[in-house]
Amino acid sequence: MKKIIYQQLEERNVLLKKEYMGRINDTSKSEYLNTSLIKLITGPRRAGKSVLALQLLENQNFAYLNFDDDLLLKNFNEDAVIEGLSEVFTGYSYLLLDEIQNLPNWELWVNKLYRRGVNLIITGSNAKLLSHEMASALTGRYIQLTVLPFSFSETIRFNKQSNHAETVATPTQQGKVLSLLQGYLFNGGFPETVLNPGILKNYLTSLFDSVLLKDILKRFNVRQTQQLYDLSNYLLSNYTNLFTYNQIKESLGFRSVATVQKFMGYLYETYLFQHLKRYDAKIKNHQKAAQKIYCIDNGFIQARSFELSPNYGSLLENTVFIELLRRNYNPELDLFYYRTRNNREIDFLVRKGHKIEQLIQVCYDITRPKTLKRELDAFIEAATELNCERLLLITWDKEEQLKADKFTVQLIPAYKWLNNRWEV
Repeated sequence: MKKIIYQQLEERNVLLKKEYMGRINDTSKSEYLNTSLIKLITGPRRAGKSVLALQLLENQNFAYLNFDDDLLLKNFNEDAVIEGLSEVFTGYSYLLLDEIQNLPNWELWVNKLYRRGVNLIITGSNAKLLSHEMASALTGRYIQLTVLPFSFSETIRFNKQSNHAETVATPTQQGKVLSLLQGYLFNGGFPETVLNPGILKNYLTSLFDSVLLKDILKRFNVRQTQQLYDLSNYLLSNYTNLFTYNQIKESLGFRSVATVQKFMGYLYETYLFQHLKRYDAKIKNHQKAAQKIYCIDNGFIQARSFELSPNYGSLLENTVFIELLRRNYNPELDLFYYRTRNNREIDFLVRKGHKIEQLIQVCYDITRPKTLKRELDAFIEAATELNCERLLLITWDKEEQLKADKFTVQLIPAYKWLNNRWEV
């Protein structure tokens, strides 16, 4: 075991020598490190969880175990690991446990470490598994951070373009930023593909398949391999569209709705997809209505879907949805889509408590009068029904205020909204 831990030390030291773009400020870093609570970092595979953990622990003496290492898992022994850590990482103040969900009954071991006073940082790639086990074994003893692929704002910083609105306003700079945004719509924000766009298709295809194989098929002992792949391809081809479990059952030949729901749950838990429910004040209608499906990164869509030509409108809507997640809106609590009584759709409804805070539409191209009228009519109906006055239309490059009946609709270019230039 000691030899394995020495190998982990070497791996840690290699990671520490690399340069990373900052994803957390010093104030937040201090707040997280200064608490004795377990720091749980979750998110998709390869989205940057380990990097964020390393940034949290910058200039700290910490021990490191990576549970993506089959050798460590095969030979794992609690007492031997504790002894080895103390000898290899002398006097460590923090313990980083990477991809902890791979260790069977990991929460029991973590609980023991916590009770012994070990300051823990944990990363993992399975949302439900981690949150369920943490909640049952460690209630009130942890704080959670979710790491998603790079935002557009982070992509701009990586490409060293200005973040200042007054500079972006110049035609030359705006052209550069719009070019970056178009690339971001197609390629998404996984750090490795932002660094090396040329590897996107092969890298993301391999990553997607790896999640299906390692995090779903093996972990949950799924035998219907082809049906899982068919389902994931179906969802990639129908991102931003409405679906029902029964519709998917009929389309893909599943034996039961329960199996569809179970497989969809696996895809949500591993951060490949996310769903959005329809807002309805009546709980029964809310639960029965069709849902919308979104992919966690546009790069997966480009790498794996069967689109013959890019759908700019859907790609932009998917991007806005991911950004809303990044801004901590929860699709189970305060983020929904909406249908008016006349069946007009609002892409995103943001709720705070019992109040409808804002309605958001996403429309890539509003140059055609018919398209603009459709968007404004939906706003008028929904705003009247919901008594909501904050109406935001995210477009490709238009910025102005428009009157729609008694309401005012704010049009904002996507690059400004995504670059944190406009509050939700």
